[in-house]
Amino acid sequence: MICSYCIQLTIVVIAIVFGALVAWKPKKTIDIQTALYRPFNWKLEPISMEKEIRNTRIMGLTVLILGALSLIYILLT
Repeated sequence: MICSYCIQLTIVVIAIVFGALVAWKPKKTIDIQTALYRPFNWKLEPISMEKEIRNTRIMGLTVLILGALSLIYILLT
């Protein structure tokens, strides 16, 4: 059986890595999302790519910061 501490730690590390990748490469993240929707016959196209890149970067930084705060909390408790 896997301990709950290990599960929490794994989820936090995944969140930190995911947030860092999204913040570092927002255009690539948008391209991946577009490719994932294509098989469902959905056309995903932002109105303003500059705003979409900025918002994606902010989202990635938010996930990264929340992941880091969660890691600190897990390690201190």
